[in-house]
Amino acid sequence: MLSVNVKRGVALSATGLLTVVVTGAVPVSATAPTPARSSPHVQFSLSFPRPALNQATDGRAYVIVSSDSSSQPRGQTDIVGGAPFWGMDVHGLKPGSRVLVSDNAPGVDGFPLRALDQLRPGRYYVQAFLNRYETFHRSDGSTVSLHMPCGDGHDIFNSPGNLYSTPQWVTISARPGQVTTLSLDQQVPLPSPAPKGGTCQQGNPPDTAHVKHIKILSPSLTAFWGRPMYVAANILLPAGYTSATSARYPVEYHFDHFTTDAPHGFTEDGSNSFSSSWLSGQGPQFISVEIREENPFYDSSYVTNSPNLGPYGTATAHELVPAIDHAFRTVAEPWARITSGGSTGGWEALASLVYYPDVFGETFAGYPDPVDLHREQLVNTYDDANAYYKKAGLQKVLQPDARSPEGDIAYQDIDENHYELAVGTHHRSAGAWDTWDAVYGPQGVDGYPADPWNKQTGAIDHAVTARWKPKDLTDYVRSHWSTLGRQLDGKIYVYVGDTDTYYLNDAVQLFQVMLAEQTAPAAHATFIYGRAQPHGWSPYTAEQWFAVYAEYLRQHGHPLSSSSHTLAKQQWNAPAGDPADLAGVTMKPLDHGIPSR
Repeated sequence: MLSVNVKRGVALSATGLLTVVVTGAVPVSATAPTPARSSPHVQFSLSFPRPALNQATDGRAYVIVSSDSSSQPRGQTDIVGGAPFWGMDVHGLKPGSRVLVSDNAPGVDGFPLRALDQLRPGRYYVQAFLNRYETFHRSDGSTVSLHMPCGDGHDIFNSPGNLYSTPQWVTISARPGQVTTLSLDQQVPLPSPAPKGGTCQQGNPPDTAHVKHIKILSPSLTAFWGRPMYVAANILLPAGYTSATSARYPVEYHFDHFTTDAPHGFTEDGSNSFSSSWLSGQGPQFISVEIREENPFYDSSYVTNSPNLGPYGTATAHELVPAIDHAFRTVAEPWARITSGGSTGGWEALASLVYYPDVFGETFAGYPDPVDLHREQLVNTYDDANAYYKKAGLQKVLQPDARSPEGDIAYQDIDENHYELAVGTHHRSAGAWDTWDAVYGPQGVDGYPADPWNKQTGAIDHAVTARWKPKDLTDYVRSHWSTLGRQLDGKIYVYVGDTDTYYLNDAVQLFQVMLAEQTAPAAHATFIYGRAQPHGWSPYTAEQWFAVYAEYLRQHGHPLSSSSHTLAKQQWNAPAGDPADLAGVTMKPLDHGIPSR
C-alpha cells in the first residue's frame, strides 16, 4: 500500500510518492454520498464492554475495512491507496453501550468512499476503533472535547487509551439489513511507562550518556487549558561535556515533529555518520535541543501563541528555555541560541526568531510550512474563492496538493481535506490542514477553530482568513519591520527545494521578495534553492550544519571566549565547497545539494 499520509516534516522521494496518481478526474472522495436507505446493506454494531471502557466518554468511532490482513486495518488508512474507513462522533458513550454505524446514522462520513453503501459486496478484514476525547474548560470561557495525546505524538490510531477491536474477516453482501458486530475490547498501551507521580504527556524516554531529557509543568499552558500541561525537550550533549565542568556551549534549538529519539538521529554506539562525528569531539561543540510539545490538536504546537492552542510560544521561549539554561551549561544569551528545523520545524525555527528576537539569535529554516498565506501551498487564502478548485470559465480545475519534482500530481487538496474530515470534525484530525486552521486562525463561536473554508465544498470564508494575518510571517515581518529590522538583520537563512513536494517554495519566494524590499535596515537574509529538489532537501548533512553555525557565529563577531563566559573549544571551519553566502538577500540554485538524513 502506498503511504503518503505523512507529517509535513517527512521527505518523500519522487518515485515513492507516485505509485498512485490522481490527475484531472474528480476523486471518489468528492462525489456525493449515496442517499441513505431505509435498510442499508452495510451496517456495523460497535460494543464497548467493561473494563476497556470504564466511564462515560466522548469521541469518534471508526470502522476500517481492508482486503489486506498483513497488518491491522487501523494502520492502513491513508490519503491515497488506503483502506476505506468511516467515522462518526459519539457523545456520552457509556460502558456496555452500543453504537450503530450506517448511512442512516447522523454524521457518518468516510474516505475515500463517503457512504458505507458504496462499499462493494465482498470479503473484508474489518476493525473498529474509538478515539477518546476529553473535556477541556479553557480560561477563555470555551469548553471543547479533544483528544489528549500521551507520549505518542498525537498518532490517533496508536494513541494510548484509545480502544480497538480484534480484526476479523467479514463477508459483506448486497442483502439489506445485514449487521456486523464488533467489540472494542482492546486498549492501546503506553509506549513507555510514566514514573510514579509523573505524567505520560510528552513521553518518558530514558536518559543515556549523551542524551538527557527535561520536562516541565507550564504555568501559562496550565492556566489556558484548565489542567496541568507539560512541555519537554530532548537534550544532546557534546563529547567531553561531563569532564569540561567549566565550559559553556551555544545551543541549537532544532524543531521537528514530536519524537522521543535523540536529536539528528544520534546513537551512543556511533553507528551513523552524525553520531560518529559528534562523539569524536573534533567538530564544533554545541548542545542540541529538540522540543517536545504534543497537544490536543497535533504532534506540534508550532511553538507560537494562538487562540486555539494557547501560549505555546510563551511556554517554550519564557519557561522551557530558561529551565534548560538552568539545568545545563548553556551560554544563556540570544546570540548563542540558533534555531533550525525543516517543514513544520522550519516554520517553527523562523517564527521563534520572528516572534522572540530577544530570546533567539539566528535561524536556519528549511522548507518551512507556509510563511506567506497568499500561498498556503497553492491556496491564496485571502483572495481565492475556493480551496479545492480554480475556476476557468465554465470549468473547475482541481487544486494540486502534492507532486514529484517531475511535476506528477500525487493527490489534490480535496483529497487530504476530505480525509481529515472523515478522521475528525471540528479540526480534530491531527492533520496538516486542520492544524494550520488551529494555529493560524481565530477561534470559532463554538470554541473550536473557525472554518477558513467549508470542508465539504472548499468555499473560502474570507472573514475568517483575513484574521490569519498575525500568523502570516511575511505580513507580520513587513508590518513590524521598523522595530524588528534591527533585530533580524543578517539573521535569517532559509533553504527549500524549488520543486518542493507541497509547493512550499512559492511562499518562501514571497517571503524573500518582501525582505528584499526592506531598506531601513536591509534584511541581509540568505535564501538557498535546491534545483529540482523535493520536500526535505537540505544543502548540508546534519554534521555539516554545525560547522555552518560555527562559521556564522565567527563572522558575526562572537569570539571563543568573552568576559562573562568560558566557551568550549570550537573548530570554526565551514564544509568544503560551502555554498552559503551569509550576506545579502540571495537566490541560489544549487546543483550539488546533499539530501538531509
